[in-house]
Amino acid sequence: MRAKNLCRSILGLPLIAGCTFSSVHPSVSPYANSPQYAGGVFHNQGALPADAGAGNWRAGLRTLFRRKVGTVPQAAIPVQPLSGQMLEGLDNNANHLIRLGHSSLLLKLQGKYWLVDPMLSLRASPFSFVGPRRYSEPPLRLEILPDVEGVVISHDHYDHLDAPTIALLSTRARHYLVPLGLKARLTGMGVPAERITELDWWQSATVEGLVVTATPAQHFSGRGPWDTNQTLWASWVFESAGQRLFFSGDSGYFQGFREIGERFGGFDAACIENGAYDPAWPSVHMRPEETMQAFLDLQAKLLVPIHNSTFDLAFHGWSEPLKAIAHLADTHGVALATPELGEPMTLGRARVNVRWWEGMP
Repeated sequence: MRAKNLCRSILGLPLIAGCTFSSVHPSVSPYANSPQYAGGVFHNQGALPADAGAGNWRAGLRTLFRRKVGTVPQAAIPVQPLSGQMLEGLDNNANHLIRLGHSSLLLKLQGKYWLVDPMLSLRASPFSFVGPRRYSEPPLRLEILPDVEGVVISHDHYDHLDAPTIALLSTRARHYLVPLGLKARLTGMGVPAERITELDWWQSATVEGLVVTATPAQHFSGRGPWDTNQTLWASWVFESAGQRLFFSGDSGYFQGFREIGERFGGFDAACIENGAYDPAWPSVHMRPEETMQAFLDLQAKLLVPIHNSTFDLAFHGWSEPLKAIAHLADTHGVALATPELGEPMTLGRARVNVRWWEGMP
């Protein structure tokens, strides 16, 4: 996977989320006791294909020599701006989920606010002037949140760990739960070290009655050509007041989804990656068919597709992931939630789902 992390931002290649210019680990790693750590880097549960890294080079060459078609919406996608009054009006005795774009979530769990992979910048890039640009303004302005109980990060790619957003949150969030290795990243962004808890796969932290568990994913990490897989990646499970929510982060399809579903006995909702996929990197991102299989493996009740509708990161049409997963949901009889960005959902409560992308150019 080392080739996959060579600097793509200058060339404007897809998956720009992997570029920076620094390493965070000392020569002797404090993570040597992790089952995921060996030979100076973190590893997936199973070995990825030998040419997995070369796939991004093939996709990158297509970016340079092939024009993208239909990868950006020609009309504004619907966004519901969030207000402090609206958020405070959400029942404090329930669990709520709000998509902010891409894989970013705002959770209000029993009255406490949590942010998951908060990415509110204009571009998914280490630079403010180049890189994939948002289709629309995010629905949330951080200053409207009265207090932030916690922030959870899945991995360190730029479209999931956004330095400007973290800097704004640095002293506002009480807790940061991250995979192994990310503490150094966050302290470098201004987060006080004592607020950060690193977790290995299957480790949990309990905060104000909320249990958050880091679970496996099949992906990779690194923000530059010299730090490939020196931090861990993870999916996450939230257990709040008898309800369970799964968040995939980025992942290729693997048998770990079945193990997670069996260990937790199913989920009230599963937020699973569905978008920014390509035949060149099948091991680290999922196509819609694999997203559906992961959902079935997890034994979840409600599917919430994420990793879509925000950035131009692949060659497929911008609405293709939503169309495909909606068709698969109909075929499998799966309950699907595709809320507009900024639209609150309450776990366990009925809602009318709208396929808002239909008819949009």
